[in-house]
Amino acid sequence: MKTESRIDRSDLFIGGAFVDAESTARFTAVNPATEQIVGSVPDGNEADVRRAVAAARRAFAQWRTTTGAERATVLNGIADGIAEHADELSALVARQNGAPRWWVEQDVRIAEMVYRNAAAQAAELRSEEILPGGEYGNLICRESIGVVAAIAPWNSPTALMGMKAAAALAAGCTVVVKPAPETSLDSYLLSEICRKADVPAGVVNVVTGGAGTGAALVAHPGIDKVSFTGSTEAGKAIATTCAQALKPVNAELGGKSAAVLLDDADLETFTDAIPWRCLPYSGQVCHSITRIIVPRTLRDQVLEAAAAKLASIPFGDPTDPATIMGPLATAGQRDRVEGYLRSGREQGARLVTGGGRAEAFGTGFYITPTIFSDVDPSMRIFSEEIFGPVLTVSAYDTEDEAVALHDATDFGLSGAVFSRDIDRASAFARRLATGEVLINGRHGAPDVNLVRSFYKHSSLGDGMDLVSGYLLTKSIPRP
Repeated sequence: MKTESRIDRSDLFIGGAFVDAESTARFTAVNPATEQIVGSVPDGNEADVRRAVAAARRAFAQWRTTTGAERATVLNGIADGIAEHADELSALVARQNGAPRWWVEQDVRIAEMVYRNAAAQAAELRSEEILPGGEYGNLICRESIGVVAAIAPWNSPTALMGMKAAAALAAGCTVVVKPAPETSLDSYLLSEICRKADVPAGVVNVVTGGAGTGAALVAHPGIDKVSFTGSTEAGKAIATTCAQALKPVNAELGGKSAAVLLDDADLETFTDAIPWRCLPYSGQVCHSITRIIVPRTLRDQVLEAAAAKLASIPFGDPTDPATIMGPLATAGQRDRVEGYLRSGREQGARLVTGGGRAEAFGTGFYITPTIFSDVDPSMRIFSEEIFGPVLTVSAYDTEDEAVALHDATDFGLSGAVFSRDIDRASAFARRLATGEVLINGRHGAPDVNLVRSFYKHSSLGDGMDLVSGYLLTKSIPRP
């Protein structure tokens, strides 16, 4: 086995410079495919958080006064840097989270697009306008909310951090970024990209660390808004802290999305969507459509077709360009998924394929792609987010029953309807309690700022981060 060079950092990006961390605690990153140590970063403490927030507050006084056009120039500079270092960023992320090449390359491409879209929004931003009202009208002022804590997960670290930081920067806010500890090494390259893009000192700050670092950042009185993507349980904890301070929070949380196959669904269209919509990145995506709801008359055909599709998907080394599905991100994540596999068996689900570790690789956190059938809402594998390569299949007799099965979880992030009749599929989609419905596995628009809400426990603060979410509106009557 080839030994990988380690990247060990003892510094943080604060006030436009790399400075030594106050904390001596460390977080070690492990390559999920090889189980070799990739490197380590500081597990930031309250003193590190205080320094970063202080730097962001100092920078906010000036950054908030810049024009949208000036901020657009900086944001486009960040996008240029991401494009220039795309290969390096992709490789670095993959070493940390074990994602296959297609996934990390997409992650970086989306990040670049996010910064360019934010730049366009900044350039068009109207900080003041006069609206009708009263005798002379009202002056409407849009002002930056302040310092934003941006906390991102490990599965799409570049894109999801970009969705937070770019929108906040476009609005004239400054940010303190906390990447997931599993994917923090790439944040140093992104920090260097910010420096080369002439981001003013303190406008972007990065503090690495785990849950304690995030908790200290969320609770800091100098943070004016929190933007978070991660688990629903972590989101609830953040929301509780923010509620005590009446601090706004925007959170994109867990999912347990379902694909409903109507009785005229094309099975090939459905199975073609499995790698990209049902189990992208081995199911470690909040949008993964892992519950499959099928007409009882088609269940056996669907199971046979889905099992054949999983068997054909290139599975293994994430550095191989042909690989579609690779390892899980951490040993803990693998153990978590194994717990759900045991639960499925114990609660009476029928194992169709997979169901355990992929021992053939020798090393790595691999779980074989799995299908359970005869799954009902009483089972944990039906209702709880597994975050692994596990599909569940549930059968229905009527469309009303299909809707009930679709809605029988606490989540409402995404979903899909498969039918040869687009009008029929669209009409059925309107009945589902979820914020996004794909028709035959296809998105309706490529725009990363596609407007939609996420339902139930899948969000707090109405889904995706947009520039408008980082602005306060002031009304002043004209004399």
